[in-house]
Amino acid sequence: MHLSPTDTVSPVKLRLPGVVELGALPPLSLYVHIPWCVRKCPYCDFNSHEVRGDVPEQAYVDALVNDLELALPAIWGRPVHSVFFGGGTPSLFSAESIDRFLAAVRARVMLLPDAEITLEANPGTVEAARFAGFRSAGVNRLSVGVQSLNSRHLRALGRIHDARQARGAIETAQACFDNINVDLMYALPDQTPDDALRDLETVLDYSPQHVSAYHLTIEPNTWFHRYPPPLPDDDASAEMQETIEAVLAARGYVHYETSAFAKRGFECRHNLNYWRFGDYLGIGAGAHSKVSFPDRIVREMRHKQPREYLKRVAGGEPVQASSVVSAHELPFEFMMNAMRLTAGVESSIFQERTGLPISVIAARLKKAEEQGLLEHGVEGLRPSSRGQRFLNDLLTLFLDEKA
Repeated sequence: MHLSPTDTVSPVKLRLPGVVELGALPPLSLYVHIPWCVRKCPYCDFNSHEVRGDVPEQAYVDALVNDLELALPAIWGRPVHSVFFGGGTPSLFSAESIDRFLAAVRARVMLLPDAEITLEANPGTVEAARFAGFRSAGVNRLSVGVQSLNSRHLRALGRIHDARQARGAIETAQACFDNINVDLMYALPDQTPDDALRDLETVLDYSPQHVSAYHLTIEPNTWFHRYPPPLPDDDASAEMQETIEAVLAARGYVHYETSAFAKRGFECRHNLNYWRFGDYLGIGAGAHSKVSFPDRIVREMRHKQPREYLKRVAGGEPVQASSVVSAHELPFEFMMNAMRLTAGVESSIFQERTGLPISVIAARLKKAEEQGLLEHGVEGLRPSSRGQRFLNDLLTLFLDEKA
């Protein structure tokens, strides 16, 4: 295998075995976790908690601000390119709370004027006045988790909204935002390929800027894992995936990431930063971070339980676990993210984001090419069509790589 000219653009020095120097720090995003939801869905393995009584909204916003302040030494002087409110159900919070938090962010970090600011919302918490308030607070991208436009399938998923509310949520979002994402799931209990196609076509009638289409997976420690529902077989699920991809392509959507489709120019910048192995500071209960320094890359996780998180923030210790990513883990971590992008990444990004020369994975790249899973040339690294279908096989080749 021949390395392209961009593969050796900027030499990286190893100070000590397994310790690297990054020539420049990657772009930085901010993730904000709001852990409450009205009802825990039976398929959900996220750190989300059903509302029981009143949500301590004001106290939680105070904690988020304190959490950010405690993290400032690690990110001082770095511009923030995007903010993402995830959950749980962030739209349970008032527009006033989101506004207060974003004002605190602007007062403490360099939030770029054109930063993408996304908030996740569920149809069960839709209020037109609240959506308008989110927009006034500075949110400029709304992600609506409809999951299906079929009331029967929504009931099977344990969702609190029906098809009418799902359509209303999309319409309300469009009235307030110029950039919306609609989340859809397929391979649902008792769903047929025709059902999945009808869901997609209904969503596309609204012509959203972005569509996320996820295959329902049964995760450990969920209700569905304990009590598996009747799911479509592999052939039906594959037919749904192929149809979804073909219809979205025909309607002008770019399939830029494993489960993400966008009209050109509306790709989610926050998520692109993840896939390009950029940095992100995660604050809030159970939030994860990846923050680079000139000589190391650090991963952190905040305390998961909301009460414990509030207590720990008050004591100045929101981080439950912190570790330096070892040099031999970096190739897999990089590829696990970058290979979700259908167009891949420039070869030089590997060196820029890991601090390692691409020569450390040359043998693995060659093996992936020989197996038809990867394309590597002057334009960069990208999964082949086969690599996209068998992503786990591609990533496994980088698991044992030693830097």
